[in-house]
Amino acid sequence: MLWRTLQANNGLPDEARVLFENTGKEREETLRFVNECSKRWEVEIDWLEFRDSETKFEKVSFETASRNGEPFEAIVKSRGYLPNPIARFCTVELKIRTASRYLHSLNWEEWENWIGIRADEPRRLAKLPIKNEKSETRYAPCGTAGVTKWDVAAFWSQQDFDLELENINGETPWGNCDLCFLKNTPKIMSLISREPERAIWWAKMETIECPDKPTGSFFRIDRPSYKTMINLANSQVDMFDGAEDISCFCGD
Repeated sequence: MLWRTLQANNGLPDEARVLFENTGKEREETLRFVNECSKRWEVEIDWLEFRDSETKFEKVSFETASRNGEPFEAIVKSRGYLPNPIARFCTVELKIRTASRYLHSLNWEEWENWIGIRADEPRRLAKLPIKNEKSETRYAPCGTAGVTKWDVAAFWSQQDFDLELENINGETPWGNCDLCFLKNTPKIMSLISREPERAIWWAKMETIECPDKPTGSFFRIDRPSYKTMINLANSQVDMFDGAEDISCFCGD
């Protein structure tokens, strides 16, 4: 989407901004990829992170971006409970509102938010355009242009750099937050078995004292805790049937 925008306008239009909101749980490959897009395509990308401060955000860079879940942990402690499939405030606070607060700090009052939803994501695409918080209207230009994951894969196969994350039929299991609770259980178990150290942070979050649960809480109550899944992965126990991920899209 960014590449097409740059090509269509001979660079980034003066009135446009490219934003990347870092949760602190993105893979290093993702951070490198965003930085490479910026450098190779000569386009400025504003790196943003949530802060539990007066402004509620901070502008960072590839070098200073959080890599140990600090923004995510900050919003959990601020809210006093963990996000879950019903209350997905992690996406709302770490990404949507962080971007909105930044743009308001630039004295923007209204804007269009272009999101990289494809044509082969009809359920997501059907929800756009939508108006959000009286300032933002969301569009999916790639979706309306008929771009599919196969078109995206064909484009990157012709480039001399890529995301460098495993791609399975157009999907990247490690994409977005590394062990996001919205990923299906078999996928989580597979990822934990490959890099069990990735699950330590998630297990730690489930031990944080909450006002109504001083002994800790869980991201989901319909499957084992992250600590239990670490133990199961280490023992190579396969006890889960296939399941779909829960969509993590800001329009949901």
